[in-house]
Amino acid sequence: MNIHSDIATVDPKKLEKLAEVAVKVGLRLEAGQDLVMTAPLAAIPLVRMITRHAYMAGAGLVTTFYSDEDTTLSRYRHAQDTSFDRASGWLYEGMAKAFAGNAARLAIAGDNPMMLAGQDPSKVARANKANSMAYKPALEKISNFDINWNIISYPNPAWAAQVFPELGEQEAIKKLADAIFAASRVDLDDPVAAWADHNANLRKRSTWLNGQRFSALKFTGPGTDVTIGLADDHEWHGGESTAKNGITCNPNIPTEEVFTTPHALKVEGYVSSTKPLSHQGTLIDGIQVKFEGGRIVEAKATKGEEVLNKVLDTDEGARRLGEVALVPHSSPISASGILFYNTLFDENASCHIALGQCYSKCFLDGASLTQDQIAAKGGNSSLIHIDWMIGSDKVDIDGVRGDGSITPVMRKGEWA
Repeated sequence: MNIHSDIATVDPKKLEKLAEVAVKVGLRLEAGQDLVMTAPLAAIPLVRMITRHAYMAGAGLVTTFYSDEDTTLSRYRHAQDTSFDRASGWLYEGMAKAFAGNAARLAIAGDNPMMLAGQDPSKVARANKANSMAYKPALEKISNFDINWNIISYPNPAWAAQVFPELGEQEAIKKLADAIFAASRVDLDDPVAAWADHNANLRKRSTWLNGQRFSALKFTGPGTDVTIGLADDHEWHGGESTAKNGITCNPNIPTEEVFTTPHALKVEGYVSSTKPLSHQGTLIDGIQVKFEGGRIVEAKATKGEEVLNKVLDTDEGARRLGEVALVPHSSPISASGILFYNTLFDENASCHIALGQCYSKCFLDGASLTQDQIAAKGGNSSLIHIDWMIGSDKVDIDGVRGDGSITPVMRKGEWA
């Protein structure tokens, strides 16, 4: 693949705006702050623009690590079996050290969602687990919101071909780029102002939910009847958020969600996915799980079931929830009608839950809580954090209080 084959196809002015939004809205990078960035090789045009904007904003040092599909696949085709129980722990330790020194984190998503579809699922699962274990020191700095961080996307040709298989390569890249720009609000005259308005709207939703003090949310719809208990002293967030280093950033661009922490021991019932989950190069579709006492006791999928079950066996916390998020069915990403095969986008088209690690941010005074205190309030701990979609225009959600009283939250996928 020619990593520059798509440059002429992607609108350079909008790409420049995306880079500016990543630095000024996503990260709010401060003068003197270092930046650690990860990106697929195809995203080099965007990496260069972000690097320029970061230095213009006063960045101390920008360091980028690249991934490449061909070299990833070489491992699965030629490496010794023992390779799949190894990970670059030294690299993640270095990242954790950088974050401990207040470096910001930016990830450019856009890998081929089907990259590992043809590979041995047990090798994929082993490699993922080894990577998750090695990455934990760095992930904790992010999930605990120690630093300002952000994820954005770039239209990798292989990803574009998955989303728009009926189109030629250049046309598919252009269409995916336009969809990314629209969802990220960089097709507007003043994206920075548009993000300020959007953040204010999300804040209104989270403020209302925080005022309700629900003890649980009940989801009902086709293949779904589940009550998700909420953690003690949980707090709803959405849009921009202030990290422990005092910087207010937008971790996800795009974002349409308000989210909080479920109680790891208080989820009962069954739930079905409403969109496929693209997880580290494997597509998992038609997920159906049953919860008892907060734990998934049965799990099946019409596609990728073996990978799903190996993910659930990562550790004890992998079968419990770390996040529940509400997104109206009429969100711009849902209204686009595009299935992105990319969680950053698809989770913002639908209400969703996440297996695994919770965010300490989603507790009252979360920044001051220890891990033991978070666990005592019902927060989950795990090596993984994997979002999957359970909302649609056929799903109703009720808020349940401690006294059993019920308030409608969503009806047919829209705010009640």
